Amino acid sequence: MNAYIFPGQGAQFVGMGLELYENHKVAQELFEEANTILGFRITDIMFEGTPEELKQTKVTQPAIFLHSVILSKVMGDAFKPDMVAGHSLGEFSALVANGVLNFRDGLILVSKRALAMQKACELKPSTMAAVLGLSDEVVEQICDETEGIVVAANYNCPGQLVISGDVEAIEKACIKMKEAGARRALVLPVGGAFHSPLMEPAREELAIAIENTVFSIPNCPIYQNVATTAVTNPNQIKENLRVQLTAPVKWTQSVQHMVQDGATLFTEVGPGKVLQGLVRKINKDSKTTSAILP
Repeated sequence: MNAYIFPGQGAQFVGMGLELYENHKVAQELFEEANTILGFRITDIMFEGTPEELKQTKVTQPAIFLHSVILSKVMGDAFKPDMVAGHSLGEFSALVANGVLNFRDGLILVSKRALAMQKACELKPSTMAAVLGLSDEVVEQICDETEGIVVAANYNCPGQLVISGDVEAIEKACIKMKEAGARRALVLPVGGAFHSPLMEPAREELAIAIENTVFSIPNCPIYQNVATTAVTNPNQIKENLRVQLTAPVKWTQSVQHMVQDGATLFTEVGPGKVLQGLVRKINKDSKTTSAILP
């Protein structure tokens, strides 16, 4: 069975999507529609902007979403997943590619998500840190014992977690992680504490937009970051998406459940190959590939 997986923030690069735009009419039409919906020419930044311009949250999230979704549309009949999943932002790409959201609604939600997250980041100094070489349980325990707001935010693969919280708490937790034997505990160059309680203002703002958006029955099951198991009910998908911003990304658990349910090939749809690497660390027997255009 083929699982299609969609990357999240961090996979962007200058020039992303240009080949699609130049070689496929449907891609060109969708990119131009996106420019109109967003109110600025995101394609100019994606195709020939600077890395700094592309790093802006209001640009990065829609850019990765557009690359993934438009790639899936260009694949046409070759896009036949048995199941889908997306890492954080990638979940929105998966929902559009899987028929739950239409292109316009998906892009509007992603744009609102990016702006709401940016606003939440500006309310309180916060950050994230990568922790390598410790078990989930040890990381969770150190987070619980550290004063301030600090939580496990991304379960990327066994021995690789990302923690999220206020700056002081993250710095204290990193010291404790190293004392507990972490190979690395490194503060990341991000603008805020994604997937932590500090994203509550953004979650509330996005929840209203999600509630007012039509969700359809998916073409195949989606394994959401919050649920980690197969979901097909549109109301449940909507509820899981509403809490995603303040809940952890349980990528390890999602991939494990996809494998249990029969996934043998994981196809990454979008920029980069980060998720392929994580899948192989989660299950060494799984095959991985990048989406190939027909």
